[in-house]
Amino acid sequence: MHLTEMRLFSEKYPTTRYYPFNLKVLRETRRLGFTSPVTFLVGENGAGKSTLLRALCQKCGIHIWEKERGGRMESNPYEELLYRYVDVQWTNGHVYGSFFGSENFRNFAEYVEEWAESDPESLKYFGGKSLVTQSHGQSMMSFFRARYQIKGLYFMDEPETALSPRSQLELVRILKEMGEAGHAQFIVATHSPILLACPGATIYSFDHIPVEPIDYEETQYYRIFKDFLENRERYL
Repeated sequence: MHLTEMRLFSEKYPTTRYYPFNLKVLRETRRLGFTSPVTFLVGENGAGKSTLLRALCQKCGIHIWEKERGGRMESNPYEELLYRYVDVQWTNGHVYGSFFGSENFRNFAEYVEEWAESDPESLKYFGGKSLVTQSHGQSMMSFFRARYQIKGLYFMDEPETALSPRSQLELVRILKEMGEAGHAQFIVATHSPILLACPGATIYSFDHIPVEPIDYEETQYYRIFKDFLENRERYL
């Protein structure tokens, strides 16, 4: 385990009117403990799980690869400031890692391609071949298999988006095996009942205020999919 705890200092928030500081769950949650190699953050869209994931990633000094955003009709000066009100506890000092988001992975793959033009050997850290010549899902799996063999703290934001069920099962095996090996720790925001089945994982629900741990069978994703498979005629 590299990261053991994070704390939120809501009493120091600069505002309660603007996102993300207006989210009740982020005002009333004080801490999250990390006691297993794989931790999942679950909740409805807009619940705050991805926002907290990114803030935690920033606090840990891990770069988020993404292109600059274009102009907006309205801007929110507080949108990227949550990390300033987060504190983290390490087991044995700072550990490097990476952030994965399916939306910005293609941008990262293009950066890797540019690096490989001058240093082809760099591709061995990302599966050994060009990421941009593979399908989106294939390139993601190549990245996971290679990158997570390296010691690190790894953040993932809805990695299931471009993955087939079979690939999601393979990702579960990677999370389990790399976590049990002791060199990798994962914090993952997800909606996938397949990923959530990872043995030994901790699941935090952002549908509870404050955030609290829940069992796999208590997640709405498990209950909805189970009910659908058993009673699909009611949904169709």
